[in-house]
Amino acid sequence: MAQPLPPEFFRRIDENDDALFYGFPRFVVHIDDWAIASIGEIFEQRLPRNATLLDLMSSWRSHLPASLRPAAVTGLGLNRAEMEDNPALTEVVVHDLNRDPRLPFADDSFDGATLTVSIQYLIRPIEVFTDMGRVLRPDAPLVVRFSNRMFPTKAVWAWQRATESQRVDLVGRYFADSGRFDHIEAIERRCETGYADPVFAVIGARRR
Repeated sequence: MAQPLPPEFFRRIDENDDALFYGFPRFVVHIDDWAIASIGEIFEQRLPRNATLLDLMSSWRSHLPASLRPAAVTGLGLNRAEMEDNPALTEVVVHDLNRDPRLPFADDSFDGATLTVSIQYLIRPIEVFTDMGRVLRPDAPLVVRFSNRMFPTKAVWAWQRATESQRVDLVGRYFADSGRFDHIEAIERRCETGYADPVFAVIGARRR
């Protein structure tokens, strides 16, 4: 069994309450158009259609393609104004996962979940992934998508010091250490016609 990740991995430059940092809305996307389109393609390939979905660490946009036609999408994040202006969401839940990694949902509530360009801010990721295994239904996918952008004062130490490939490995480690996911895979996409934000995804299926 792998040794637990050391606590210093999850230290940050700004250790103040996250509610202060995220207290004002940012009505912007945090990646470029090419990366957004790539995210949509990955979601289309990996998320179920007509499903009940959870958008974890949600904000102004979820980047879910219209073709998924979800039955419902619950957004869980820190800024209510951002989420209320997100057209994909049918429910908004304000909850700080760094303060309380237990999700405020019943067991087996969702057919799939996403976590987009925010994984670098979790200070208790194993606990969050473990509880995701509780609220997802058996075989439901969790799609964690990220790029190379971040708020550096809020990103954890390990993320800031890691290379791109090491970040993929680190997210894979979160899945594995939670003990709640199988069929863990990684995806990398880069624009071949010019500069664009790179796209990385790590995906796991909730263990039966």
